[in-house]
Amino acid sequence: MEESGMTRGKSKYIVVFGCGRLGASIANLASSLGHSVVVVDRNEYAFHRLNSEFSGFTVVGDAAEYETLKESGMEKADMVFAFTNDDSTNFFIAMNARHMFGVKKVIARVYDPEKIRIFEEHGIDTICPAILMMEKVKGYVVGSDQD
Repeated sequence: MEESGMTRGKSKYIVVFGCGRLGASIANLASSLGHSVVVVDRNEYAFHRLNSEFSGFTVVGDAAEYETLKESGMEKADMVFAFTNDDSTNFFIAMNARHMFGVKKVIARVYDPEKIRIFEEHGIDTICPAILMMEKVKGYVVGSDQD
C-alpha cells in the first residue's frame, strides 16, 4: 500500500527538518506508518504539533549547523525532508543530505519558484507552495467560463 511515496513494507529512517504544520504532518504520517522518524527544529515548542501517537525522536537545534545534521542521524537516513521556512536553510540541509551524507531521497520546500532549478540540478525533489497554489487557482480561472 503506497501513501505519499512511503510504503507500509520496509521501515525507513526519515529525518524531517522543520516542525511547522507541514513538517509535523509528514512526521506524524511517517510515524503512523511504522517508519523511524527524527524531527529537527530550533524551537522546542514546535514539537507540540506532533500527535500523541508520534513514536519518533526530536532534536532541538539549528538546521543550518552541520553538528545538528549529524545529531539527526542523517548518515543512516533513507529520506530527508527539508521543510524549514527558509529556502537557503533548506538548500543547505538538502545539499548536505545528498552530497555529504549520501541520502538518496531528498525533498525540499522552496518558497521562491525561481530557485527550484538550482535544487533540482542537484537531484533534490522540490515542493513549491506558490506553484501548487497557482496550479489550483489556474484550474478555477480556466474553468470559470463554465459557470
